[in-house]
Amino acid sequence: MEKYEALKLDNQLCFPLYVASKEVIRRYKPILEKYDLTYTQYIAMMVIWEENEIKVTDLGKRLYLDTGTISPLIRKLKDKGYIEILRDSTDERVQVIKLTETGNKLKEKAIDVPKEMMQQKCINLSMEDAIVLKKLLEKMINANE
Repeated sequence: MEKYEALKLDNQLCFPLYVASKEVIRRYKPILEKYDLTYTQYIAMMVIWEENEIKVTDLGKRLYLDTGTISPLIRKLKDKGYIEILRDSTDERVQVIKLTETGNKLKEKAIDVPKEMMQQKCINLSMEDAIVLKKLLEKMINANE
């Protein structure tokens, strides 16, 4: 084994993860443009659609985003009319995101996004392989918590 074997790009796990992530996001782009959403805005909206109301800090934790990233993200979603930002009734320092009627209507429009992604064969894996990959990625993510 040569001295610099560990520095070869082909020997890195991080690189195929990076490329795969970029490729998936790139394929989402034309689909999400129809809804005037970036990928990050889309995943934030998915959480907000699930919860209907969520603390900003909890959204950041769920998406693994720091405050420097989450603040402009929620501001843009607010400017688009999808959410409103309120103060928590028990602690004024805490910001709460609440889904608006416009945001709820967007949920109805965006319901076909996952199906469109599947039709594109964006992730060209069998369902069995996709489930295994998802579990492995979740294991990797959760090991760092």
